[in-house]
Amino acid sequence: MYELVQAGERTYYINSPAKIGLYLEGERDVYLIDSGNDKDAGRKVKKLLEQNGWELRAIINTHSNADHIGGNRFLQERYHCKVLGTGLENAFTRYPLLEPSFLYGGYPCKELKNKFLMAQPSEPQVITPEDLPAGMELMELPGHFFEMIGLRTPDDVWFLADCLVGEETLCKYHVSFIYDVRAYLETLERVEQLEGKLFIPAHMQAVEDIRPAVQRNREKVHELLGLIESLCGEPLVFEQVLKGVFDHFKLRLDWSQYVLAGSTVRSYLSYLYDEGRIVTEVQDNLLLWKRA
Repeated sequence: MYELVQAGERTYYINSPAKIGLYLEGERDVYLIDSGNDKDAGRKVKKLLEQNGWELRAIINTHSNADHIGGNRFLQERYHCKVLGTGLENAFTRYPLLEPSFLYGGYPCKELKNKFLMAQPSEPQVITPEDLPAGMELMELPGHFFEMIGLRTPDDVWFLADCLVGEETLCKYHVSFIYDVRAYLETLERVEQLEGKLFIPAHMQAVEDIRPAVQRNREKVHELLGLIESLCGEPLVFEQVLKGVFDHFKLRLDWSQYVLAGSTVRSYLSYLYDEGRIVTEVQDNLLLWKRA
């Protein structure tokens, strides 16, 4: 892990649990695309920079999930570099308690205050076209999180953040985190039309053809929509819906899965409700979801 892989003339990625992009401008200036999941990731990035005689100019955060911004603080303190991101994502980057609070829907208990859900704070600023190296393009990729972005380097390499996950992850976990199902499906439509030499999602192998991965992720979304709608054939409270999803895929619930998969199932319920495919009713002070 954390080996440097060349993806274009000046484009690299660091092979890590959430891939870190790297673009070299000129002889020394480096732009990182995300920073890894903690200060140890930051240390490994620093070591790679020093080995190559490079200087960190800026970190571009695709979004504010802890596994993408965890190295920010360490690197910003060492290099005094800019941290760049979009507005709402920057709020979570500056105040990381927001992530576990949002996922849980209340004050997060101690089990949720870990580096996987809550990074160290860093000081971001809103990204503008002038902040990017010449020829780099930004693309909005909402759906997985609030204002997630992707980036295309001048080498025609796309960094696609968390808008796709690989087949192995889909088969193991089934319920990958999605905040806005409608926006996510629309993002998949746009990504499917992209042209490029190489596509690098954060949580799957780099590929030259992104379309099969898009189709597989789309199929999983529709599979989950169908499953949840079917479960609501009888009125269920949310916890019963979540249990039904986990039982169906033979998954084990823990604290992390409760907030990550639980938040995602709520998002699926919202989508189905807004589409008129399920309705709600209140009985005995219980909010019940049922198929329309």
